[in-house]
Amino acid sequence: MKMSEMWTTMGSTLASFMFLWTIMRQYCPYGVQRFFEKCTHRIVSYFSPYIRISFHEYMGDRLKRSEAYAAVEAYLSANTSKSAKRLKAEMGKDSSNLVLTMDEYERVTDEYEGVKVWWVSSKVMSPTRSPMSYYPEQEKRFYKLTFHNKYRDIITESYLEHVMREGKEIRLRNRQRKLYTNSPGYKWPSYKQTMWSHIVFEHPATFETMALEPEKKKEIIEDLVTFSKSKDFYARIGKAWKRGYLLHGPPGTGKSTMIAAMANLLAYDVYDLELTAVKDNTELRKLLIETTSKSIIVIEDIDCSLDLTGQRKKKADKLSDEETDKDVVGRKEGKEEGGSGSKVTLSGLLNFIDGIWSACGGERLIVFTTNYVEKLDPALIRRGRMDKHIQLSYCTFDGFKVLANNYLKLETHPLFLTIKRLIGEANITPADVAENLMPKSPLDDPHKCLSNLIEALEEAVKAEELEQSCPIEHEELLQQNGSIKENGELPADQAMNQCQLRLCNGT
Repeated sequence: MKMSEMWTTMGSTLASFMFLWTIMRQYCPYGVQRFFEKCTHRIVSYFSPYIRISFHEYMGDRLKRSEAYAAVEAYLSANTSKSAKRLKAEMGKDSSNLVLTMDEYERVTDEYEGVKVWWVSSKVMSPTRSPMSYYPEQEKRFYKLTFHNKYRDIITESYLEHVMREGKEIRLRNRQRKLYTNSPGYKWPSYKQTMWSHIVFEHPATFETMALEPEKKKEIIEDLVTFSKSKDFYARIGKAWKRGYLLHGPPGTGKSTMIAAMANLLAYDVYDLELTAVKDNTELRKLLIETTSKSIIVIEDIDCSLDLTGQRKKKADKLSDEETDKDVVGRKEGKEEGGSGSKVTLSGLLNFIDGIWSACGGERLIVFTTNYVEKLDPALIRRGRMDKHIQLSYCTFDGFKVLANNYLKLETHPLFLTIKRLIGEANITPADVAENLMPKSPLDDPHKCLSNLIEALEEAVKAEELEQSCPIEHEELLQQNGSIKENGELPADQAMNQCQLRLCNGT
């Protein structure tokens, strides 16, 4: 009987305390509440052997979310969500999965090197300044870490660093990757905070679906993975953590697809840099500074982006003295509204690749693509700037088998032997092979698609044999071929053969 009376007394006391606390929070001025809270915390901390560290979502008047809070949130969602009993579910950034995080006032335990710590997700309501007659409350969320005083050194020197590192890596893995592009400087609105605009990067290309030889795939993948794990190595040798890739080969050999596969393999963002939209070297440097780590900076068709296709000594004779002094390589393509042609110099581009400013940030790939590598200035593509040169050439039989599996879900077929013989004799790009393998109607079965490819290969072989028997200038052939197509006399492939025959016959 006495026990029940004791519980009844305790219950009524607790209820009275909660009632008084509610009344105080509702009617007591906020300053008085804070004063009592501070006094209570001081009294408790004086007798308690535990230390508490808070990680607030927003600090002071900052509008930007705290990086430390975000790292703790990611760490706890991945490591302690299984032990938490109350969770809140939110849609992930890619809108394809749910992300579970600790609910407010939930408490979980974590262990590090035999030391137990406790995390609590909490929030506090504080008034905000307002011209209205009342003060609405603002919700401020935070995580509170509690641990015993005797483990202070382990927690502050090792555990917190571990949480920050793991949290940042988890955020990077789960982040929504983006494809960035730059716009001409004179089009930037005054309110814009960045020189890059972006969309979500959703390219499906992977190395598994690329028409490459297995050995070359393995070599490229190993090189990329090794680079992504070499932070300590680059720091030890005193070199910026970046690597240059030069992708070269005929059009249609998969250079752009290779870039997308590299981004998907490493989970990097992609910055597609349009050099002709860059005003000068200063603007180029600003663009570099605004790029982030774990990214690929791409300049496609660099031989067409600016006039970088000749030797500088030969150009110097043709340029005016003023242009020579400035080392201008920007092509003057006419003035645009509010601006002029690009004045990016070769020196500025070289500094962009491996100058002092290129070391800002880390874990970056710089990728150039070109169809005519022999036309580029050697200083631009030397080792140390473009560390790895990757030649993407015409389709091989191994590449065809990958495409056949992608498009037709075929690993073998009786026509494969014919294709293997022809593809070794013809120069045909993976893009052309893929176009012939793609079904054009619901009635096109694999045999029909393979037959279309065989016809294309036979035509390519005939064209090469004819070109070898009657060598002609490529540009002259294209001009005559174009004139015939404009007159509408023959299809493109027949027009090409007709041009060759006419030139061989001297007509």
